[in-house]
Amino acid sequence: MERHSGWKRKSQEEIKRLNAFSEQYKQFLDVAKTEREAAAQIEMTLRAHGFTSEMNGPRIYAVNRGKEVIAFRKGSRDLAQGLKIIIAHIDAPRLDLKQNPLYEDVDLALLRTHYYGGIKKYQWVAMPLAIHGVVVKADGTLVNLVIGENDSDPVFSIDDLLPHLSHKHQDDKKLSEAIEGEKLTLLFGSMPLRGEEREPVKKAVLGLLREQYGLEEEDFISAEIEVVPAFKARDVGIDRSMVGAYGQDDRASAYPLLAAMVDLDEEPAWPVLAVFIDKEEIGSEGNTSAQSHFIQMFLQDLIEGLGLGNADALMRRLLFRSKAISADVNGAVNPTWQEVHEKQNACYLGGGICVTKFTGHGGKVGANDAHAEYVGEIRNILSKSDVIWQVGELGKIDEGGGGTVAKYLAEYGMDIIDMGAPILTMHSPFEISSKLDIFEAYRAFKAFFVS
Repeated sequence: MERHSGWKRKSQEEIKRLNAFSEQYKQFLDVAKTEREAAAQIEMTLRAHGFTSEMNGPRIYAVNRGKEVIAFRKGSRDLAQGLKIIIAHIDAPRLDLKQNPLYEDVDLALLRTHYYGGIKKYQWVAMPLAIHGVVVKADGTLVNLVIGENDSDPVFSIDDLLPHLSHKHQDDKKLSEAIEGEKLTLLFGSMPLRGEEREPVKKAVLGLLREQYGLEEEDFISAEIEVVPAFKARDVGIDRSMVGAYGQDDRASAYPLLAAMVDLDEEPAWPVLAVFIDKEEIGSEGNTSAQSHFIQMFLQDLIEGLGLGNADALMRRLLFRSKAISADVNGAVNPTWQEVHEKQNACYLGGGICVTKFTGHGGKVGANDAHAEYVGEIRNILSKSDVIWQVGELGKIDEGGGGTVAKYLAEYGMDIIDMGAPILTMHSPFEISSKLDIFEAYRAFKAFFVS
């Protein structure tokens, strides 16, 4: 059970291959900073590899409200025997604009936000931010917004308190209270509209929104606008062995899953299903989450399209007989805060994909706990395919913990286990992964599909 860096097992040729894979992964991260953008990129890739929305072919996909995607490959086995399923989420912690966000104060135009998911609020101030999202106008027209990604674009930022004045209001507070949620307001403009006495800066920026995007202030009501880091994915380390980027939880699983799905050389023996879902970071609530009925609806339509008889009864049987992976990242041992980990049962950056038997917190509360037989089956698949892998828990007992979507698929009766790349600085605006671990996730998912 000795630990060894996965890099020691890689030849120079394999390192070249995983570096090339990492370049494609970074490109995906740069163009898929929101769940809508990720879904659009996934759909575009699937269509380029022969997937259609027609429910009677060997390669089928469907999209739910632009935020959830399911892809299916028929395989050679009888569908009633079950599926091989891998599910990953494509949402990430961020800031959302409120429905009535724009106001003027101290001669500045500002936007109010509400954070989404588990963030450390202090990490989101005094940094360049971009705006991504959609606005539905009063006439139903949909306007896509991406501002802050091109070098010629302006960026946005959240002001922080200077250290000369922060002693009373920040320094003596707990870290979690130093930045209040209502103070996460975005600097949006400062130039007043000439000739206006009342809210001249607000009126000036509204004029720009009207001129450049055809938007009125009321249009914010029917908008989903997300505030995300403005920087691109970058290599980290003098050896370029790591990737630093926003949103790697859980696009570090979603991209390898997509690549594995389209890279299968021929139709697999088992029918396979890749599921890309939304809303994991807020407890999988909502109709684009793992708790929605979209998987069931997709399978019922599929069964009917293939002419296989009673769709409802067959769907229940095949889900119960399926085998699945909840593809989600884990927390790598932090070199500076090693004390939060029980290192014998923790995952390390560069150690390969991490297999997590159970999640939850405390006494495994809220967990899916995979059966020993299924863990043994997964071990066998990974070992036979020479995948570099490790086991790991998310921190010490009673230190914290976390959940995934695994428990929601387990309700169907299928076997499921968590697997994903280890990540440093998880849920921050700049998460760090190992290129090796991302590539091994791809290899692991592909091996699972073809086993």
